Amino acid sequence: MHTLNLLKTHAREIFAAGIAAADPFQAVSRVLRLEKDALCAGAAALPLIAGAKVHLVAVGKAAGPMAAAAESILGECLGEGLAVSKYDHLWPLGKVQLLQAGHPLPDANGVAATQAVRDLLTRAAADDLILCLLSGGASALLPAPAAGITLAEKLATTELLLGCGASIQEINCVRKHLSTIKGGGLARLVAPRKMLTLVLSDVVGDPLDVIASGPTVADPTSFADAMAVVGRYKLLQRLPLAVRQRLEQGCAGQIPETPKPGESCFDGQLVQLVGSNSQSLAAAAAEAKRLGYTPLVLTSSLTGETRQVAAVHAAIARELVASGQPLPPPVCLLSGGETTVTLRGSGRGGRNQEFALAAALGIGGLNDLVILSGGTDGTDGPTNAAGAIVDGTTLLRARQLGLDSGRHLEQNDAYPFFAALGDLLITGPTNTNVMDLQLILAGKSAP
Repeated sequence: MHTLNLLKTHAREIFAAGIAAADPFQAVSRVLRLEKDALCAGAAALPLIAGAKVHLVAVGKAAGPMAAAAESILGECLGEGLAVSKYDHLWPLGKVQLLQAGHPLPDANGVAATQAVRDLLTRAAADDLILCLLSGGASALLPAPAAGITLAEKLATTELLLGCGASIQEINCVRKHLSTIKGGGLARLVAPRKMLTLVLSDVVGDPLDVIASGPTVADPTSFADAMAVVGRYKLLQRLPLAVRQRLEQGCAGQIPETPKPGESCFDGQLVQLVGSNSQSLAAAAAEAKRLGYTPLVLTSSLTGETRQVAAVHAAIARELVASGQPLPPPVCLLSGGETTVTLRGSGRGGRNQEFALAAALGIGGLNDLVILSGGTDGTDGPTNAAGAIVDGTTLLRARQLGLDSGRHLEQNDAYPFFAALGDLLITGPTNTNVMDLQLILAGKSAP
């Protein structure tokens, strides 16, 4: 029989296996290679002229280890290098300089880092190649407000988008049209130099134009699409005046659009995906099998309002205990993706902690079952936790401590709730990001 403590231990081990599979150093090392006359990624290659250098720009939560892998491969061929990552996401590097900036909200250090990246790229000789390494968080870490928009105005806009329940696709659609770097802007800056971009995906479905706001690929969205997002969430009158005016001018054709498919700035540019949520789910499933559970991956495309998605997972857990469907225990049901939270309260937490708390409300009293939700980057919202883990005793233990689970949920205040219970999922910064993992783990004694 599986004890509750053993189930929790196994859940954490399965989650850790998913994180390990998204190791950015290995992701780059698997695909990147330097040949005598070419910079290669898999079957793709960019010709490298004798004596030319490869300049490196890495941006995102995984910038450090991705840059380190590239350093080890490029050797003497490496020219200048910059890595821009989130505060406390440190990594030992050689020639490449590591800069730190704000995430999820951009700050002045991000603006300075963006200028440093611009300077590096414009110094590159015409025959030099650019290697760009992108991972989750790059949108915030590389802020380049468009003319007439201040960082404070862009920050206010980002906060509105994060708090209204908009998806990452919608958020990045707006951000692309307020930036000179996002939405193909970096490719426009680099051209006519050639560039290879390697991408570690943190977006459902791995759309290259959405990951990191697509700085090196064509942007299929328009000012009209950005304005539609603003209208959908009734934000127009809440936006800073300069932001509203830019979107209105863009819709009227008074401001040039972001680079679109077929434009010459994308000639000779190569982009390749090197890691995703699906790979982490596969590794988590393999670890679950090793531990004696039958694994089943439900989806790698989980989206929607966090509380509603958590309620569905709780219903699946109840069915699992009641009927042994969709598989008899011991079983591990896995899902991955990125849900959204519409802020209603002023508490502290993140979408994974909110997921766990909402799920707990639906599994009270169930035996030999746990649900875990965690971010593979190790940070959930503005907290030091990756997420949380719950079981059938969570609500009872909370009541014994005088905690009102419903009130904590309504106030978006999951962090202190789970801190009091000792059920936060703490990993520290993982230096990677392939979205979130959720798992339902049922032991042998469940029917």
